[in-house]
Amino acid sequence: MICWNKVGYVAGGFLLGTYGLKILGSRDAKKLYTHCTAAVYRMKDEVVKDYTVLKENAEDIDAGAKDINEQRRREYEAQMIEDARAILAEAEARESDAKDAAIHEAAARG
Repeated sequence: MICWNKVGYVAGGFLLGTYGLKILGSRDAKKLYTHCTAAVYRMKDEVVKDYTVLKENAEDIDAGAKDINEQRRREYEAQMIEDARAILAEAEARESDAKDAAIHEAAARG
C-alpha cells in the first residue's frame, strides 16, 4: 500500500528544491546578494578602522607603562645609592668618632 502522505512530502520537497534554486538564482536574488555583500565589506572596513585605532591606543598605553616603570626603576636605584652613601657616611663618622675617642683616651692615660 502506498502512503500518499510520504509521496506528497517527497514531491513537495522536489518542487520546493527545484523552484527554490530558480528563485535563489534570479536577478532580484543576485541583486540582494550583491547589496548584502557590499554591506559586509563596508562593515569589514569599519571593523578594520576600529581595530587599527584600538591597536594604536594599546601601543601608546604599553609604551607609557614601560616609561613609567623605567622611571620608577631609576628612582629606586637612585634612592638605593643615596641610602648606601648615607650608611657609609654614618659608618665613617662612627669610625672617626671611635678613633678620636681612642686618641683622647690614650692621651688621658699617657
